[in-house]
Amino acid sequence: MAAEYLFLATAGLIGTISILGQAANWFGGSDLTQSLLPFAGTVLLLTIIGSIGFWSWLHGRQFLLRGGPSRAAFGAFLIFLGALIFAIRPGYQEDLQHLRTLVGGVEQAGRDHIGHQVYAAYRRTDLLQMKKILERSTPYLKDIEAAARQNGINAEILVGIGATESSFVARDSGDGGRGLFQITAAPKAAIAEVARQLKVKVPDPLDNTHNIYLAAATLRQYLDQMKGDLFLGLLAYNIGPKNGGLQSIMAQYGARDFYTIQPYLQNLPRDYPIRVLAAALAFRLWQREGTLPRYEEGENARMVQALGIPGLDLESSLVP
Repeated sequence: MAAEYLFLATAGLIGTISILGQAANWFGGSDLTQSLLPFAGTVLLLTIIGSIGFWSWLHGRQFLLRGGPSRAAFGAFLIFLGALIFAIRPGYQEDLQHLRTLVGGVEQAGRDHIGHQVYAAYRRTDLLQMKKILERSTPYLKDIEAAARQNGINAEILVGIGATESSFVARDSGDGGRGLFQITAAPKAAIAEVARQLKVKVPDPLDNTHNIYLAAATLRQYLDQMKGDLFLGLLAYNIGPKNGGLQSIMAQYGARDFYTIQPYLQNLPRDYPIRVLAAALAFRLWQREGTLPRYEEGENARMVQALGIPGLDLESSLVP
């Protein structure tokens, strides 16, 4: 019976998400009569239909049990299987996204805003040049994955940083950046953490492995400072510790999150997180599709959006 009700509950959740997602799309807006009341009516109707469905199952269950105690569980499993097949269709993902936008509020709106910018940046990317950059990242992927795992971040995002910082050509720059990830003044806590992880006395930014670990530990520290906000964490990584870093700038302006810092982003390298995430998206596509499809061709836009942006897709945290 426990399995039976688990199958039914899962099928019910899948159906509920689809219906509410479609309702959120149909009735989106703030108008009382055209949006809020129709959506509330949908919720009420869904509750009534669910109650009727459960009542019907309880009565039909008695008939199934006449054929044996496992018949009811098998019937529930078939309903669950049908719901599962329904959930893997592309349209269900759209329903899920509509519901996320409704329930996620400000946080989801921020993700959507950044996401649209990332897709636009990917569309403008020189894909031939990006492919060469990603091919150059290959010798470093093992260390990148290990460093990302040790520091609890997404390896795809780390690849995006490397692609943005140096195009995976280890070098020193005029502003003091060193190596693959253009390490300047890594936070002391990040240096100490890398020394512990690699069992060395002092990490050397000119050593590619050390450089990768320093980048991962530095990003981890900035993400913690920014309470897990990926956009702000990447922005802080790019600004570095100069003049107190992004944390000091936000305190100066009284900004608390992505939205409250918007008026001041014209004075900050706001495009840096977008370029990093566009490169991370390109890496995900290259890994999974073996190519970098043009966003604007055919059904590619839908396919790319369904694949998701590293760090912004809700199925995963920063750790893949």
